Parts: sequence; structure tokens; C-alpha cells
Amino acid sequence: MDCGGTVLCGSSAYTKKYYLNEDFQGLPQGIKDELKIMCVLYTEDIGGTLTLVFDEEGCLQFQAACDEGDLLYDDIGSVLKIKQLQRMKEDLFGSLEMYYKIFFLGEELSEEDLED
Repeated sequence: MDCGGTVLCGSSAYTKKYYLNEDFQGLPQGIKDELKIMCVLYTEDIGGTLTLVFDEEGCLQFQAACDEGDLLYDDIGSVLKIKQLQRMKEDLFGSLEMYYKIFFLGEELSEEDLED
């Protein structure tokens, strides 16, 4: 698993654990709850691990992985589920990216950002 960037959160079907980076404890509770539910449901349904990582530009990336030899992991389901989540939660992920760019990368808001 390539975690080149800042980990936001992740979940593992193997350890049955969820992780939220302590740097993001300032997020509203509702967003933290939504991330936890989304990640845990993903790993319960698909298996393996799911990690949400901000890349160097501040874009949120989904990193799915499984242990070698895990015959229960659903490769095709993983791709489909991630695409579904990206569509369904587009506003949430866009807001998280803006939050990260402002508070972690120190970017300024533009007029365009305010209109979105």
C-alpha cells in the first residue's frame, strides 16, 4: 500500500479497526462519523483495507489493498464501490479537499472556490 501523502482515515477488515488521523480531530463530529461508517462498511462488504489519503496537491485518494492470498477479497467490487462512493459523496470529498488545502497546505480561497 502506497501512503505517499497525509492519511485522513482508514479501516481494516483484518483487525476490525478504524483509524482517524489525530490531525483531523477538528472536523465536525458528523463528518467524522460519516467517514467512519463509510470506511467500516466498505471493509465489511469488500474486505481488505481502505485508506483515504491526501496527495501532495491536496486531492483525496482511495487506497484499497488486501493481504496476499486473501481469496475473500472482492477486487472488482472494490473498484465499483469506490466509484460509487466518489459519486455519492462528491460534495463531502470536495469539502474535505478544500479543508485540507486551506488548513494544511495554506492555500488561499479564490472567488471560484467560494462559488462552488
